[in-house]
Amino acid sequence: MSELDITQYQTLVFDCDGVILNSNKIKSQAFYEATKHFGHEPAQALVNYHMHNGGISRYAKVKYFINEILKQEFDETLYQDLLARFAQAVKGGLMTCDIAEGLPELKTKTKSKWLVVSGGDQNELSEIFAARNLEKYFDGGIFGSPDSKDVILDREISAKNITRPALFLGDSKYDYQAASFANLDFVFLNQWTEVEDWKEFCKTHDLKSLSSLQGFVA
Repeated sequence: MSELDITQYQTLVFDCDGVILNSNKIKSQAFYEATKHFGHEPAQALVNYHMHNGGISRYAKVKYFINEILKQEFDETLYQDLLARFAQAVKGGLMTCDIAEGLPELKTKTKSKWLVVSGGDQNELSEIFAARNLEKYFDGGIFGSPDSKDVILDREISAKNITRPALFLGDSKYDYQAASFANLDFVFLNQWTEVEDWKEFCKTHDLKSLSSLQGFVA
């Protein structure tokens, strides 16, 4: 990793869960809590789907739960109820989970614009980042669902809010796919990832990997 000079980039794009916050397991547990009244098997099936599709929004995952796991036609009332249950289950954890070490040092080291592009709910992200005194780092904005990462990246590139060379810092296969589609460089951060085969994935795609953001300033 010594060959990667992070100071060369004009823009740094950060995923949130598993990169800035140690929140992947919190989200997994929240999906279970939100759906456990349907029984263990459906709830666990949603958790498994979530873990294999990191970076995709809760909105898409709840729709998948209704249509593909419960095998029901879409129901707006049920959909909103499950989203509310998930939000309630996840909020406390996001307020107390570990924050990645090295953020202040990395901000000082780089002259780049910083953005958050997350699968998490955008309003929830803004609230959490403000409460935890993190929003000050992200001068390019804090973005999340219901827009997908592909949509956000395309929009912010078109608006020249993301200027190249740009680096995406993520912890999921979808993060890499979104970065690749947007023609951004990518580093896989593995300390908090839920991708079980991340080593093989990085090797297959010839990706640079670090344990955490601290690796850029150590």
